[in-house]
Amino acid sequence: MTADRIIFGAAALPEPDREWLAAAERLPIESVWQGGHILPPSATGEAITRLALMTAWTERVRVGTAVLLLPLYHPVIVAKQLADLDARSGGRLSVGVGVGGEFAHEFEAVGVPLAERGARTNEAMEVLRTLWQGGPVSHHGRFFDFDDIELRPVRPPGAEVSTMQPGGPPLLVSGRKAPAMRRAARLGDGWMPYLMSPEAYARSVSTIRDEAQEVGRDLAGFEWAMYLYTSIRRDGDRARNDVATFLGGAYGDKSAAMLEHIAPAGTPQEVAERLQQFVDAGVRHFIISPATPADTLEVITLAAEEVLPRLVLPDAAG
Repeated sequence: MTADRIIFGAAALPEPDREWLAAAERLPIESVWQGGHILPPSATGEAITRLALMTAWTERVRVGTAVLLLPLYHPVIVAKQLADLDARSGGRLSVGVGVGGEFAHEFEAVGVPLAERGARTNEAMEVLRTLWQGGPVSHHGRFFDFDDIELRPVRPPGAEVSTMQPGGPPLLVSGRKAPAMRRAARLGDGWMPYLMSPEAYARSVSTIRDEAQEVGRDLAGFEWAMYLYTSIRRDGDRARNDVATFLGGAYGDKSAAMLEHIAPAGTPQEVAERLQQFVDAGVRHFIISPATPADTLEVITLAAEEVLPRLVLPDAAG
């Protein structure tokens, strides 16, 4: 999708907000994203609810989940929800999927064994695609079983047919480990890792390409994305302090040097130099996630207006 250019998206943090999204849509970005948990430890939103808000409060940009913890949901229900949101948005959805696991009580509460989350995600992705192909379909798997059912997406007012994307929204696989890379290569429309260095991203590209070749899959149109925690400020020290404070609490096992390698921070020029390394590693779609509790729109604005123009494709670098 983006092999010939570099694009930016934005994580709508801390929560989707109508005015924030309107301001973001005026910037040269192409997507907005949010994820969520079912039983988070704090009062934060759930992925499908947030996605619905972002779909309603935007007009131009693609809208995506980063990420939807797919094993926590029954795929028939989530297939209908996503199909309807895609149709009502005019085919603007992208679905980032992950397996989760950091909050074991979520899985216990919905009756999903933690050890099954990877296998359930694989099968759920297959179910989504089956239901989105249209017409009566059947599926007989390890976790889900149905015969001769048909999913009918809503038709927006005035539309003669559904405006859902043919075959449904693209599924981008998130994660950092080998099973996620295999899932992306075999079942995904894209790869969207997080907290990964440029060197690790380059290795993941090779792994996914090798796996796809092994199963005979053509990756034409595959989306090479990156969910990137960052802070960009005129004051580079403030940006670095943002990241250390924001991510230090959530990922306390990461040193300051490691955080800088996986979550670049600084002035627009400093961050552009680091992001160019990710571009050289294969990233084409950056999802800018402000690693700060305050002034998140400033980070997105500087990213879109002053970082993105500095980035060049490797073959265009001379």
